[in-house]
Amino acid sequence: MAWRRRFTEHPASVDETYGEHLRVALHFSGQLAVASAAAAVHALAPWLCTRSASTKVAQLNVEMTSGARAPKPAAGNVTGSPPPLAEAS
Repeated sequence: MAWRRRFTEHPASVDETYGEHLRVALHFSGQLAVASAAAAVHALAPWLCTRSASTKVAQLNVEMTSGARAPKPAAGNVTGSPPPLAEAS
């Protein structure tokens, strides 16, 4: 049971399942790799990628802190589609 908690405790603290957290973390990892590559290019050729890395990091900061990390469907709505509109009586 302790091993299972290692994989679920932190994701639960940010209101995600293990799978959702894995997807989000891999997304951020890939985007940080892109920013890292841009920074490396800039280090070698300062006239290139002058704002690429800082722009990407700023975008990731907004994404992570805005609460938009892993959108979830509404309760009972497994498709992620908006719920049907109620008919007027």
